[in-house]
Amino acid sequence: MPRNFTDSRPAAPQPQLRGDETFYIVLNTGSGKHQGSEVQDCIRQVLNAAGRQFELIEVKGGANLAVAAKQAVELARANKGVVVAAGGDGTLNAVSNAVLGTGLPFGILPQGTFNYFGRTYGISQDTETATRNLLDSVIEPVQVGMLNGKVFLVNASLGLYPTLLEDREAYKQRYGRSRWVALWSALVTLFRAHRQLSVQLDFEGSTRSLQTQTIVIGNNALQLEHIGVDQQVELQRDHLVAMTAKPLSTLALYGLVARGLISRMGEADNLISFGFSKMTVRLGPTRRRIKVAMDGEIFRLRAPLEFHVPKDYLPLLVPRNELLRERV
Repeated sequence: MPRNFTDSRPAAPQPQLRGDETFYIVLNTGSGKHQGSEVQDCIRQVLNAAGRQFELIEVKGGANLAVAAKQAVELARANKGVVVAAGGDGTLNAVSNAVLGTGLPFGILPQGTFNYFGRTYGISQDTETATRNLLDSVIEPVQVGMLNGKVFLVNASLGLYPTLLEDREAYKQRYGRSRWVALWSALVTLFRAHRQLSVQLDFEGSTRSLQTQTIVIGNNALQLEHIGVDQQVELQRDHLVAMTAKPLSTLALYGLVARGLISRMGEADNLISFGFSKMTVRLGPTRRRIKVAMDGEIFRLRAPLEFHVPKDYLPLLVPRNELLRERV
């Protein structure tokens, strides 16, 4: 396999589609770099030209994503079809929550800014390329993370990181979607003072108490590689990776971000990272709910927070062609 990073998928023959399955595509027209009907038209043209049956289930924004995902799963179950998510990280997350445990094949047409999940498995962000690849794909079992019964594909976080995401979305709405806008919004957010969390971490038979501004749980080797955290091997063992730090000054936060930009965050003295298969995060006695982010979407969950790797893998459709399966 031509990827130069580790992953947690079992080495086993990859099952194939029959070739006549109907694609039930949950399309979020309000996410990613959507422009008018460009994405819809592209999907229709590719699948019609190939003579494949499909149904577009369109939603705008996140409010009805769960309903649309459930509808797609029910249709795919009834007709032995394939569920496909087309949109940003939040869309992929919402649909994967409905698919996990059903055994249904899951395809993605990623439209997000960073696209870590798609790039990890060689899935192009170009809609035409990704749709064509659906037609000649194999099923690859993919590890996901779980937080209080909810799936996350790339990461989950609490504390400062959800605030960064909220501010980034506000900047994107105002200035457009780009990595430079995301970086600038992060620098502005870090300049403000941030509340510290008092937490107790129970994992792998040990307990650790600390004060911190944020905790990030990663499930994506490519993202860890890009920020320079040398914990990818843990993901290979059906583990997740926790990243946190003791309380930092504004200058130290900037330094941590700078190290991440040059793929050297793992060298920071104030970074704490470790792998685990199951971890409970307990908050102070006055905190019953907390804001968390999962794959870029914000939720309020009841404490304690239970992170683990579920026994079910996500049956992801990936390009058959080994050349296409390199990171894109």
